[in-house]
Amino acid sequence: MSKHLVIVESPAKAKTIKKYLGKDFEVMASYGHVRDLVPKGGAVDPEHGFAMKYQVIEKNARHVDAIAKAMKKADALYLATDPDREGEAISWHLYEILKERGVLKDKPVYRVVFHEITKRAIQEAIEHPRELSMDLVNAQQARRALDYLVGFNLSPLLWKKIRRGLSAGRVQSPALRMIVEREEEIERFKPREYWTIDADVEKGAQPFSARLTQYEGKKITQFSVTRGEQAHEIEKALLAAADGELVVEKVEKKSRKRNPSAPFTTSTLQQEASRKLGFSASRTMRVAQQLYEGIDIGEGSVGLITYMRTDSVNLAQEAVEELRELIVRRFGKEDLPDKPRQFKTKAKNAQEAHEAVRPTSALRAPEEIRSHLSSDQFRLYDLIWKRTVASQMIHATVHTVGVDFAAGEGNRLRATGSTIANPGFMKVYQESVDDGKGEGDERLLPPMAAGDRVKLLAIRPEQHFTEPPPRYTEASLVKSLEEHGIGRPSTYATIISTLLAREYVTLEKRRFQPTDVGRIVSHFLTDHFTRYVDYDFTARLEDDLDEIARGEREWIPLLESFWKPFSKLVKEKEESVSRQDVTTEAMDEACPKCGKPLQIKLGRRGRFVGCSGYPECDYTRNLGETAESAEPEVVEGRKCPECGSDLIIRSGRYGKFIGCSSYPDCKHIEPLEKPEDTGVKCPECGKGTMLKRKSRNGKIFYSCSTYPECKYAVWNQPLDEPCPSCGWPMLTLKTTKRRGTEKVCPQKDCKFSEPVETDADADAASG
Repeated sequence: MSKHLVIVESPAKAKTIKKYLGKDFEVMASYGHVRDLVPKGGAVDPEHGFAMKYQVIEKNARHVDAIAKAMKKADALYLATDPDREGEAISWHLYEILKERGVLKDKPVYRVVFHEITKRAIQEAIEHPRELSMDLVNAQQARRALDYLVGFNLSPLLWKKIRRGLSAGRVQSPALRMIVEREEEIERFKPREYWTIDADVEKGAQPFSARLTQYEGKKITQFSVTRGEQAHEIEKALLAAADGELVVEKVEKKSRKRNPSAPFTTSTLQQEASRKLGFSASRTMRVAQQLYEGIDIGEGSVGLITYMRTDSVNLAQEAVEELRELIVRRFGKEDLPDKPRQFKTKAKNAQEAHEAVRPTSALRAPEEIRSHLSSDQFRLYDLIWKRTVASQMIHATVHTVGVDFAAGEGNRLRATGSTIANPGFMKVYQESVDDGKGEGDERLLPPMAAGDRVKLLAIRPEQHFTEPPPRYTEASLVKSLEEHGIGRPSTYATIISTLLAREYVTLEKRRFQPTDVGRIVSHFLTDHFTRYVDYDFTARLEDDLDEIARGEREWIPLLESFWKPFSKLVKEKEESVSRQDVTTEAMDEACPKCGKPLQIKLGRRGRFVGCSGYPECDYTRNLGETAESAEPEVVEGRKCPECGSDLIIRSGRYGKFIGCSSYPDCKHIEPLEKPEDTGVKCPECGKGTMLKRKSRNGKIFYSCSTYPECKYAVWNQPLDEPCPSCGWPMLTLKTTKRRGTEKVCPQKDCKFSEPVETDADADAASG
């Protein structure tokens, strides 16, 4: 019997596809990429037409061997990897390996593409195969070659000019620049004071507020009132002019439509999953991959969503028909628009042939399959399902009202309110926004007409200060990268994870902050490789790669036009830029110790202030400290137990500690906080007692007071009780989620443990 071999990337995808194909098909997984560039110089050779040297990825070698073995017995090969450049490249690499091994002789090779893993889509793809697209393959090769040439040439330069172990990336560097520039914009920001004047009013026992928009005939803008005295003068004048009530001058009523958002692209999915679910970009893509490749929902493995790497907002005709049917059945005819909604993508160079991210069947409601999904899978599927359904529902109708009030001659206040007359799509889904850019809270106003008088309760001046632009979140960074045309759907998550892995940025309260090293790398690249971290240049290069993918451009000439000026610049900078130029920054301040200029320098623990006269002068202080505040604080009433000098409070890598003022001649140190004595005798030496201490990472542990003579230590709280099993003089108190609180023996060879009733347990028992 003839056998057809189908290759996909993952075993999960293979399992789902297998059930849609007959017995004649064998489905195997490549486990991702099968070949990559050799990990050394010369992997891309500009001197010989950018020849690329590949090797099989070691961890996938056995999977490649298994595929080659199966291919010997097969009659035809179907390459069914993902429908993008990455997928095309995996198929091509596999084809090249199998060709080299001689197992494809006179056997047909087909490339099959689908954007969802459903029976119809798989069978249709098998019936209508195509050839490998060398345009897509070459676009991927060009991208890989560019990334290699930038990384392999810039990284050694960063080692020489900044610090060993650093690296630079073609797309990550502009993203790092964005984060650094935003941080510096925040640091330069000077807040401005301004005041708003609100009136608390009431009509028919319904309180509301109105804001001053005109005073003494002049329009009030953000900075019309900038001092407290001025605000309180206005308050007095308005109270006097109003005499307890405001007069309604004008009532404006409007109706407006609010349309639903388009179905998800990769970018908008990552943004919304970040805002609504708190997912990182990489977590979103990992869970989306699981939903795409298939999950057993009681009827075998089923692909639940369409392909998740896309920049299109299109929906297939049959998907739209199914959605419209669902909307009528679930919400009623009144929530269905007359015609299906069509959306236009905002992304540059969107591949409109693809589809948006949507459920493979809208009839598969999230709540119906919840028991088969993990928490993350359910939450992401629920988000995708709701967004897709809402995109084909009727608009929401919002009634707005604006009321102008007079408070004496030339003084006007305004109150606004809105009500949702018909929620439409908002019954299902509403898009989140970044950093408070949304509309104000929905607020109902009482019925009013021109000439009505309302009771004035109080005039309320409020002080405000302008705020700096917010740091980037994952959602706002992905949005900004997309707006600038930097990267593509498959690269956003990688860009972010690379910046974090290299420790160029940190995530503090889910917002990006550059590290000191990240700043210096970004400044070095911006100052010396300006063109290559320029947003427009990076975006144009992405456009060029898209042109190669569409067959509109040759890839070797593109690499040549990039490489020649880039390699020339690398050589120039290697000779013309010194390490000191990059890692030090002049300060307009003299050293308080020797009078030479101070500099901001880069050390192992980040940037600090140091004397330019080093090593003759060893003056240093933390960045952000003044000379006065940097003076060490002397510990009153104590001297160094080793040499008799003053003890001072010092700052180190792991925080503050007490050290000898005669350092480096005397190296005595001790913790700033005196360790708490548990009173339990050390079971190892029998001399000291067990002290409660903090590790460098802030974790609590317990160790002998005679350290460093005795190095005995345990993580759990010591108890002054011998072990009933092995006789060790001390037990410890250990708490875990699974087993609760127990007395355990700290000796590795002893397995003694005994449950302990805590106060919470006792309360529960008595309750």
